[in-house]
Amino acid sequence: MSKNDAFWNLIDQMVESSQIVIDREKGTSHPKYPETIYEVDYGYLKNTTSMDGAGIDVWRGTANTGRVNAVICIVDLLKRDSEIKLLIGCTEEEKEKIEKFHNRYENMKGILINREE
Repeated sequence: MSKNDAFWNLIDQMVESSQIVIDREKGTSHPKYPETIYEVDYGYLKNTTSMDGAGIDVWRGTANTGRVNAVICIVDLLKRDSEIKLLIGCTEEEKEKIEKFHNRYENMKGILINREE
């Protein structure tokens, strides 16, 4: 098994053993920045921990595969942190929207890493 396969397998295990909580549905506003609208469902994995002390963030797309098909790595100069966010069942169009979402401000940038199928 390659290092890449091992990475994705561990992510799959994390998602399969966690409850996905969507707390920011598609079409809703960001709580601190109301002009920012979520174009894809956004939430977290319950009982997990990320850099910000909250659950691991997830974007859940409409492909309904239940499979993580990409991750996006974020650097945020305002919060002075970095995070990884899991994209679960996202279409190519949804991936583009998510990447734009995380690159719209000067102080935050993200890089999308697709899972090889």
